[in-house]
Amino acid sequence: MIGEVFNFSVWGFLFLTIVIGFFRSIRIVSTRTALIVERLGKYHATLGPGFHVMIPFVDRVTAAQDLREETIDVPPQECFSKDEVKVEVDGVIYMSVSDPVKATYGVTNYRFAATQLAQTTTRSVIGTLELDRTFEERDMISAKVVETLNRAGETWGVNVHRYEIKNIKPPNTVQEAMEKQVTAERERRAIVAKSEGDKQSRINTSEGRRKEMINLSEGEMQRQVNEAEGRAQEILSISKATAESIEKIGSASQNPGGEDALRLEISEKFIKSIGKVGENNQKVVLPSNLTQINDLLKGFDLLSKK
Repeated sequence: MIGEVFNFSVWGFLFLTIVIGFFRSIRIVSTRTALIVERLGKYHATLGPGFHVMIPFVDRVTAAQDLREETIDVPPQECFSKDEVKVEVDGVIYMSVSDPVKATYGVTNYRFAATQLAQTTTRSVIGTLELDRTFEERDMISAKVVETLNRAGETWGVNVHRYEIKNIKPPNTVQEAMEKQVTAERERRAIVAKSEGDKQSRINTSEGRRKEMINLSEGEMQRQVNEAEGRAQEILSISKATAESIEKIGSASQNPGGEDALRLEISEKFIKSIGKVGENNQKVVLPSNLTQINDLLKGFDLLSKK
């Protein structure tokens, strides 16, 4: 009886082991995942996405690699710049597995290895830069780290896409000195900008005054020119009118009765001129023969005959 129970237990254990081994040999792999299969302790195959059946008790999955891009934090570390200033630097790595076999057998832990290599490379690069340049050369530092990690990644089966520096923290004393330096530089720029503005304002004002004086002088000159041209035109018009009048009088005097008409007009003008003498209570001395108009007209006749 005891022997039958023992035999039943043994056969039951063997059957259960076979069933478990059979189910374990069936694998469904999801997208962007790779399974490393060993056969009797030796690498056999890499299972991609889909349904797979392995040989029970012979094939065994030793590693599962996630092929998606992942982020790995690089812990803060102390670095010394070229001018012997201690700074604390941390960052983050963006990487993915490109070769599941190398990622499994090329390195024990590629995440830890990448983190350590990123830290040592960061320390080396910052050691070649002065403190001020470490804040300006973030891209250069990141490029150097990515280049170094990708060279090592060829053996590890990983691909480093980028490395970003999160923080660069100098000591408090250095940070305070940098803030004072920045404040002083801003104040200097403000003073320079103010002086430049004042200088430009004065230049603009003087330039405006100069242009105003030029405009006024040109306007005055143009006014005088216009007045002179107007007076010249007036004199020319008067002279032309006088010449035409004299010419008409001369022509009229040659006509029959012209001399008598001219004599009559001269007599009228002479009488009007005599009438204006002595206005405004003025004392005037006149010759005794002033009223002998005929004598004056005889002189006119003599001139016209000549």
